[in-house]
Amino acid sequence: MMILPISLAAAGAAALINLWLSIRIGSLRAAKKVSVGDGGDESLMRRMRAQANFIENTPIALILIAVIEAARPMNLWLAIIAGVFILGRVAHGVGMDGGTLGQGRMVGTLTTMLTLLGLGLWAVVIAVLK
Repeated sequence: MMILPISLAAAGAAALINLWLSIRIGSLRAAKKVSVGDGGDESLMRRMRAQANFIENTPIALILIAVIEAARPMNLWLAIIAGVFILGRVAHGVGMDGGTLGQGRMVGTLTTMLTLLGLGLWAVVIAVLK
């Protein structure tokens, strides 16, 4: 049986981040008394978009991490890239609230884009050279 520790750790961290993003939305919904949608509230819309952006980008990153790890097990660079991706997703979630932490949004966006670019290219190279 193949165990992919980098992929498992990244998927576990992603699950926890998704839960954290959900809780942030739920607490704001309760405070604003909005049960469905964003109720026209910008702060709620921002948190909803933070989670939506997470859901839009994280699955492909996790798939790429897993297939690269299956092809190249125990790769320190892959572990570092996965860690940077996870930290970037936290930064994006916090940054979407705006204010003084708003720079986190750009940090998260850049780390996500660069991670997807790098992992995508790495996967293609592995496939072509195999």
